Amino acid sequence: MIKYNLKCATKHEFEAWFPSIEDYDTQRERGLVSCPYCGTHDVEKAIMAPAIKKGAPDAPIPASLGNEQLIPEELQKMFKGWREKVEKEFDYVGDNFATEARAIHNGESDERPIYGETTPKEAKELIEEGIPIAPLPPLANPKGDKGVS
Repeated sequence: MIKYNLKCATKHEFEAWFPSIEDYDTQRERGLVSCPYCGTHDVEKAIMAPAIKKGAPDAPIPASLGNEQLIPEELQKMFKGWREKVEKEFDYVGDNFATEARAIHNGESDERPIYGETTPKEAKELIEEGIPIAPLPPLANPKGDKGVS
């Protein structure tokens, strides 16, 4: 995991975690990185100091994503909390996510929080249409699906 300090075109600064440098670049190119304050997708990396560890860690980090990318324990807890909240408070719409998100946005369906799967292409189209969506981190994905949540 890599943490970036980011800044949007309107000078809002915030942090975001990504599985790798390549994942940040890919998500940014697909329009999936946005400012949490104003929603703009015009986001750049901000200047940040490198994190340099001295000595061996006190305890091993317990979790792995299977591709050997380790998840810090505090992130695991945060993702678990998100997953529990989504499962409890959101409606699962499966592969109909894009269709249902549009229907809610257009007032054709009851407004409510939803989650499900969609393709990267559909996710980009929803964002371009001004429909507020966000992907769930893999460990926060309640159904364990690999698609955009």
